[in-house]
Amino acid sequence: MEGKISQITLVVSNQAKALEFYAEKVGFEKKTDVSLPGGYRWVSVGPKGQDLELALWEVGSAVDPAQRAWSKNWAPATSPPIVLRVPDTRRAYEELSARGVEFPQPPKEYPWGVAATFRDPDGNLFSISQPPPPWAPK
Repeated sequence: MEGKISQITLVVSNQAKALEFYAEKVGFEKKTDVSLPGGYRWVSVGPKGQDLELALWEVGSAVDPAQRAWSKNWAPATSPPIVLRVPDTRRAYEELSARGVEFPQPPKEYPWGVAATFRDPDGNLFSISQPPPPWAPK
């Protein structure tokens, strides 16, 4: 199969609050914001300059009854971290912390690089990860 991952669905309790967090605190750009008939809203965000989108899916929202059935057990903070590669984990940690982003794990060195983990207001986890320099032992 050929293809490209274009979107990851992130379960949130409130789309408006999630959009504010990702746009204002994390610095992502809004990719899509469409209100559909029946009160359903499709919102996505993502890192600037990338095609990948995080669809901010609000608990309980669904357009079609079949979708409600298979999404009934989805809940915020039940998935492993989404990993964002950054050039400097410590600098990104300082920038995001200054904007009020909560980090349960500050930058830590590992054999594979430097990583820190933050959470959104719903408890969804993100790891910011810096690979080791090319000259580092493998």
